Amino acid sequence: MLSPRLSRAEPLNYTRMCFLVNCLKRLKSSQQWLSRQKADPYVEKAKIYNYRCRSAFKLLEMNEKTNILTPGLSVIDLGASPGSWTQVAVQKTNADGSDKTKPKGMVLSIDKLQIFPIEGATIMSNMDFSTIEAHDKVIAVLGDKKVDLVLSDMAPSATGVKELDKDRIIGLCYMAIRFAALVTKINGNLLFKVWDGKEVPILEMDLERFYRNIKILKPKASRSDSSEKYILARGFKGIQRPLESGRWG
Repeated sequence: MLSPRLSRAEPLNYTRMCFLVNCLKRLKSSQQWLSRQKADPYVEKAKIYNYRCRSAFKLLEMNEKTNILTPGLSVIDLGASPGSWTQVAVQKTNADGSDKTKPKGMVLSIDKLQIFPIEGATIMSNMDFSTIEAHDKVIAVLGDKKVDLVLSDMAPSATGVKELDKDRIIGLCYMAIRFAALVTKINGNLLFKVWDGKEVPILEMDLERFYRNIKILKPKASRSDSSEKYILARGFKGIQRPLESGRWG
């Protein structure tokens, strides 16, 4: 029989062991991430072209196929931090006015996190786009105008629980759709990220109520082991009746 002293020590040793195991897991995960970053050609390209992160090449590739970003367009980038999609949007819409021969566009970027300034973009940092406050500020910037395109490369912080993470990103998608419906002009477009799953076909059917064409995109710049893909909804029909709460809210 174990002595009382050993019995009392056992939970402490077990706690320490769990802590060490978790630390080793985090270390291994960090090492794998660093190795992947070093081997990723898009990470190096992002440095060369002065993009804030590799995701810029996802948008560049999708735009090459769809031509959704052109000079003179007005764009809102949701969950924009650190700003690589905003950088691409500014370049492609000529929002910085760098090409005097082409129409000048407008790019508005929103995120809960800090976004460092990007020339040609209006930045709204530390702001949750789903709030009434954010909507009021966006309307104040837009005036009586509406936008041509809403972008969203948002994803929730991973919990490690696969089904929960998928539910959370679907929730973000519906919030982005609702936001877009309130600020997009007729025939405008919406591009957003989703993780593959059984909920996606339902999401597509809901989108068909508001957009004329739905297309799934998987850019090569998306990592091969990632379940992410992008939905491009084109040809906004307008809102025929008030948006419902629940799934849309």
